[in-house]
Amino acid sequence: MTREHRLTQIFIELADTLVAEFDLVDFLSGLAEATVELLDVDAAGLMLTDDDGVLHVLASSEDQAEVLELFELQHDQGPCPECFRTGMPVVNVDLSRWPDFAAAAAAAGYASTHALPLRLRGQVIGVMNLFRTHPARLTDADAALGQALSDMATIGLLHEREVRSHQVLTQQLQHALDSRVLIEQAKGMLAERAGLALPEAFTAMRSYARRSGCGLTSVAAGVLDGTLRTSSLMTS
Repeated sequence: MTREHRLTQIFIELADTLVAEFDLVDFLSGLAEATVELLDVDAAGLMLTDDDGVLHVLASSEDQAEVLELFELQHDQGPCPECFRTGMPVVNVDLSRWPDFAAAAAAAGYASTHALPLRLRGQVIGVMNLFRTHPARLTDADAALGQALSDMATIGLLHEREVRSHQVLTQQLQHALDSRVLIEQAKGMLAERAGLALPEAFTAMRSYARRSGCGLTSVAAGVLDGTLRTSSLMTS
């Protein structure tokens, strides 16, 4: 599959949020994975805001990236908080502007980090974070493509919220946060049962969810309550 064909496929997936069992965590996890696949970055993460203006980490392609994102939120420093406040991309900025964050990024193995807003007509609903293990600048082309992915995701999310007007933002976000806890528990249980690394266990659950047409949260619940057998998840 060519890069252009894959990009078209991803844009269609980002626009198609009106499925019967829309799973916000699965949607954002797919976006994080696609971002790493298409851009010259080593990890990506997604944050969304609640209706009180508080950001929450909802998806990360690597555990180290998630830890660093949580550091940004807890200490209110780094590219992400600045991007969210201004609604503008924070790309190729010297991390020494935030000494504590720079030290945390280095400890996590990242030499550069960048942030792109999830925005539409001035409304900022979250941030996409990009992480690289090498210090080279993020190219203008990669920054533009990352922003395009963020914009498409924003349009899809806002459209989904508008159509399902009975489901307010707070309920949707709380469900996503609860789902993340469930998914993390299931990921750990599956990893232990099948002798997998945590990322491999997560990939197995997502692959099964897509094959079966189930939501990722439903798959996680099946792992935890034993109704979904490990052998079923490991079938390619």
